Amino acid sequence: MEKIRNALQSVRVKLFLLLSLVILLIILFLILVNNFVFGQFYLYSKTNDLKEVYKVINEYYNNPTDIDINSELEKLAIKNNFDILIKDNENINVFTSNKDFLSTFGEMNAMTSTINAGELIEENDKFIIRSLKDKKTNVSYILLSAKLDNDFLLYIRIPVSSIEESVKISNNFLYLIAGFTILISAVIVTFVSRKFTDPILELNAIAKNMANLDFSHKYQITEADDEINNLGKSINLMSDKLESTIKQLRRTNIELERDIEEKSKIDEMRKSFISDVSHELKTPIALIQGYSEGLLENVNTDDESRKFYAEVILDETNKMDKLVKQLLELMKLEYGKREFSDKKFNIVELEKEVIRKSKVMLEEKQVEVELTSPEEINVVADDFYIEQVITNYLTNAIKHVEEVKGKKSIVIENVVNIDKNKVRIKVFNTGMNIKEEDLTRIWNRFYKVDESRNRADGGTGIGLSFVKAIMINYKNDYGVINKDDGVEFYFELDLEI
Repeated sequence: MEKIRNALQSVRVKLFLLLSLVILLIILFLILVNNFVFGQFYLYSKTNDLKEVYKVINEYYNNPTDIDINSELEKLAIKNNFDILIKDNENINVFTSNKDFLSTFGEMNAMTSTINAGELIEENDKFIIRSLKDKKTNVSYILLSAKLDNDFLLYIRIPVSSIEESVKISNNFLYLIAGFTILISAVIVTFVSRKFTDPILELNAIAKNMANLDFSHKYQITEADDEINNLGKSINLMSDKLESTIKQLRRTNIELERDIEEKSKIDEMRKSFISDVSHELKTPIALIQGYSEGLLENVNTDDESRKFYAEVILDETNKMDKLVKQLLELMKLEYGKREFSDKKFNIVELEKEVIRKSKVMLEEKQVEVELTSPEEINVVADDFYIEQVITNYLTNAIKHVEEVKGKKSIVIENVVNIDKNKVRIKVFNTGMNIKEEDLTRIWNRFYKVDESRNRADGGTGIGLSFVKAIMINYKNDYGVINKDDGVEFYFELDLEI
């Protein structure tokens, strides 16, 4: 039973059943169309034929030539399977292609009664087309009755039974075609499914090896520019990224182990790092595991979904790589393993550069930054790390800026204190205040005030920890203050002496 269940879950079997179902639905659709539409179409077609024959006969009598009209009328009747009856203005029979047709009408009064009894299909000032049923023979007809330009009366009819017979024959033919189509499709689907499933099986094998941290196997890229080939490229790239990240983690672990011998505090750093990594990588690892299992189990059979699965895994790998690097940098800052390259620079120019780099985010939020400051304030610090502090504050302000009392703004203000030889950089945004209990917690690693934010725009939760670590290294003040209409973050730097 287990083998049968696994076979039914196979992509090839699913593909065959799917295509077979599609074929059956198409055949069923054709049969339904044949039953409900073909008859109407046939009726429409024959109605047009009746009108064309009417025009031809009318032309015969309007423009008489040397041709034998009766002979031509016989040909028209045989060619179109029509019964044609023509009477003059005194109700004398001029031509009939079928004596039974003539006997059906009889006298003029009976003829008029028969014609008017039918269901009207089309009527104008030249002719009337009705559907009617011969009570004697129980046969349905389409009848055109018209008055020619020479005042002759013209009657043309065609039996409807031929339409019903055509529908029946057509349905029987469709049943036969359905059987042959399914047999032929079985052969074609087997061939096509192999072409598509073999690469998928290869990708599954590679994914299983990756799950066991074996990155030696790669998908063989072909010259074809299709979705499976692109998926293979993504899998290979993901494998390289994961391998690179794991190697980096291993190298980092080795470096940390070596540092343990130098300083006892490195042990605490290593434990903290592992704790943070295991805490923050649970979500991306769970996502990678879930989507990898999806690829292995063939949850989605279309190429676009498989490509999406691979892209999610690759994206989560990149986030893991970025997070690990940020954690390493934060650890070095917190444990004094990072040396600063202090120099003199204009803090105002640096603020303008950060604002310029944040232009896209500002435009998305439809807000501009107001910079209130002298044109030049020279400070002494490492401009690389101070740029990260300003960037973290500004990014945080952009994410949380809201309209308050009809006003939506972000303000960067520099306040110089000559007595203390300090400058306080303030970044203010209108919006909701931070809860009192969160004012100190937000500086902790991975703490987020708004836990509902998604992974795409929620950040890593260590931005303010960077600020805290940098400011502690410089022994300068930093913090956050709730204002009436928003929140203000600040930090201080030493002025140039």
